[in-house]
Amino acid sequence: MQAAPPSGAALTTWLDFLLAIHPTEIDMGLARVQAVAKRMELDHLADTKVVTVAGTNGKGTTCAMIEAALQLSGKSVGVYSSPHLLNYNERVRINGVDATDVALVAAFEAIELARAEISLTFFEYATLAGLYLFKAAKLDVVLLEVGLGGRLDATNLIDADIAVVTSIDLDHQEYLGDTRELVGAEKAGIFRANKPAIVGEGDCPESLIQVAENTGALLYRVGSEFSYQCTAQDWHYQGQRFNLSQLPLPFLPQPNAATVIAVLEHLCPTIPAAIVAKAVGETQLAGRLEHLSQSPKVIVDVAHNPHAARYLKSRLAAMPKARLFALCGMLKDKDARSVLQVLATDVDEWFLCDLAGPRGASAIELNALMPQGASAQTFAQMQDAWQAIKAQLQADDVVIVFGSFYTVAGFKDLFKGEELV
Repeated sequence: MQAAPPSGAALTTWLDFLLAIHPTEIDMGLARVQAVAKRMELDHLADTKVVTVAGTNGKGTTCAMIEAALQLSGKSVGVYSSPHLLNYNERVRINGVDATDVALVAAFEAIELARAEISLTFFEYATLAGLYLFKAAKLDVVLLEVGLGGRLDATNLIDADIAVVTSIDLDHQEYLGDTRELVGAEKAGIFRANKPAIVGEGDCPESLIQVAENTGALLYRVGSEFSYQCTAQDWHYQGQRFNLSQLPLPFLPQPNAATVIAVLEHLCPTIPAAIVAKAVGETQLAGRLEHLSQSPKVIVDVAHNPHAARYLKSRLAAMPKARLFALCGMLKDKDARSVLQVLATDVDEWFLCDLAGPRGASAIELNALMPQGASAQTFAQMQDAWQAIKAQLQADDVVIVFGSFYTVAGFKDLFKGEELV
């Protein structure tokens, strides 16, 4: 058995250790992590309200908008999210500030001492570290972003006061199933008896409704218990407690903004409308339609499944542009064929690049999945793909860089506020 890092070791040393000690990156099930959580008294967070957020897409954006509203209203809040873009510390945030290396190492040392003979995955360690730091901070609210699915995800060791499902589509089929009914049932596994279960997915699978009924959760669905309408200038929300009009159009996806307000109705029923409007209207999140340059527009987005690709397509279609260039890198275990199919005819020039690591697809593998009639240039290095794009760019062009968190992180590291034209 590999020895744990010595006291006071660097965070990077701990992360290398955590990646090495469990045989598989994903090991579904709650038994191991629950056992360690109980030893550390982390299976409950005392008086802290817990909101657990599941969904195929939109989890991070939903958490970010709720976080903004809570902070604006003077509440202390912790956010646990994954994966990170640039630094591991992004996964644990308290009152808007990423956890320090020292705090995370202290959490890992406490977990290592408590786990003894129990093996934990990298994600399970991360989840327990977040809970450890949140409990010590005695926060008003903690937002837990589900890593994979819901029912068997490590975040589900905590009973949520409010459960949220943002969207339901196919992703991680090897773990969650290959139909929306199967996926819906897995995500509904975070529901709890007599607690609100807020669903922002308009096309709600019957399986999710059935789980809610069997659990005794209080179901609140978009189009039923809450709804919204958009105009070209603003949007309107109707719910159980709030009836808000002339809200500013959000930077982040509209369905997530409506879901956030539905959460706030239950979590903070007295929150001022002005705070709600500011939080949903102004919140932005790194890697989600993030603009790195305005002329020409260079945009990064972590879209990596068909559901996210369809939303990305709708946003790109609304942008004025002469030409659309796409730089894409993806993982082998994603439905790259469907993602490329969604966007193929919208893009004028495709540039595909390899992603490093055992899960990374090569540009040649991605090119083989392009729809018939579509063509792409392939590159082993993202830097070379970017140089090829830059050589052609004009001020009224748009570049979209997408396909994976790894793609966006790599490109953001590469792009240093360059003057492009």
